[in-house]
Amino acid sequence: MYKRRQSSETRVGTIGIGGSNPIRIQSMATVDTNDTEGGVAQAKRIIDAGGELVRFTTQGTREAENMKNISARLKADGYMTPLVADVHFTAHTADIAALYCEKVRINPGNYVDPGRTFKHLEYTDEEYAAELQKIERKLVPFLNICKEHHTAVRIGVNHGSLSDRIMSRYGDTPEGIVESCMEFLRIFKREQFHDVVISIKASNTVVMVNTVRLLVATMDKEDMHYPLHLGVTEAGEGEDGRIKSALGIGALLTEGIGDTIRVSLSEEPECEIPVARKLVDMIEACAALREQAEASINDNTIVLDVDAPDWETLQLKAAMAVGALLIDRKATKIVIRSPRYSSSQLEALGDALLQAARIKFTKTEYISCPGCGRTLYNLQETIAKIKAATKDCVGLKIGIMGCIVNGPGEMADADYGYVGAGRGKISLYRAKECVEKNIPEEEAVEKLLELIRNDRK
Repeated sequence: MYKRRQSSETRVGTIGIGGSNPIRIQSMATVDTNDTEGGVAQAKRIIDAGGELVRFTTQGTREAENMKNISARLKADGYMTPLVADVHFTAHTADIAALYCEKVRINPGNYVDPGRTFKHLEYTDEEYAAELQKIERKLVPFLNICKEHHTAVRIGVNHGSLSDRIMSRYGDTPEGIVESCMEFLRIFKREQFHDVVISIKASNTVVMVNTVRLLVATMDKEDMHYPLHLGVTEAGEGEDGRIKSALGIGALLTEGIGDTIRVSLSEEPECEIPVARKLVDMIEACAALREQAEASINDNTIVLDVDAPDWETLQLKAAMAVGALLIDRKATKIVIRSPRYSSSQLEALGDALLQAARIKFTKTEYISCPGCGRTLYNLQETIAKIKAATKDCVGLKIGIMGCIVNGPGEMADADYGYVGAGRGKISLYRAKECVEKNIPEEEAVEKLLELIRNDRK
């Protein structure tokens, strides 16, 4: 029986998240945040599609300051939808963004700690405590600004950007990801700052689902009941991106977890909204379907009887219904039955679900970000080129990242990575190792293919 987890309410401008509010849907602009005209136009497209929050990257003070202009223009045109500033690496930027945005996202992995380098660091307990005090000294003044301006905060932990400090003490584990969040949340609680939303994201659906479950249990133990934002980061585009997102997000939604969601696709941001809306609208139906699917399990196989008016809806519905069952390994095989579609289509969908749940790989895996104002090359064109050239590399995992924020980390389990390093410059990775830096963009795809070909020989 579906029952939504009870959380406290967080006010974000004109809307509430959590509590008795509906599950909110959001997306993120991909234009340069200094481009006021472009930012306003893209935000309007997201809002007109049904987006209830719009996030912008604010990588520096200039971008944070321009949020004032974007916000003013939108409000002058009657668009009162809350705006969210996305901050990485420069804590001072968050202080400025809090003046002009209804919510500010900070990343515990790089708010005070330096960017991830995969180095192992040794700390005594006293030294570790000193690092936490350093975070508190930086965080408390920011929270005071947010209190004064009624600005909400999202603590947004990404699996791909955990600090070396957390990684060294806890390892690359759900426990480490959760602790990265809780370190900040405990300071929020001490400072009696409660307009907070929590998110934990990963490109790996198994990591994402199990870590969010652990976070909920940990918060409950410490009497914290803040609303949760859900998303599978770097899910990709097209059918694969939709299936992967629906499987991870849907696994949690059908368990009653989640107060706001984003489906991260490597497409125009307004394309994310209808997909997210379908997921929210199908929660109760998919929760019931999940129970039927679990009852069907025999010989390690799920038999899923499902119908939908169109192919995309069928994909999303099937992914939501069986996501948790596959992630929990209650079965590792699936047979899908649906009257409108051919056996070959349904078999391919079953394979896609197993791949999204990290059980069985039958085609190339692409871990690609949705892009944002930090992206320094044409992401969608590049993804198309790389996919066309590597589509037959079954089982190979390729990360395609717009910038370094999550790039090397989120694709750490990929075999190869293509990461934006600067304007018109690309760095290539073999697993976690950067093998070529600052390649001209026009040469980078061929260089990546050359690297793969040489290794595969």
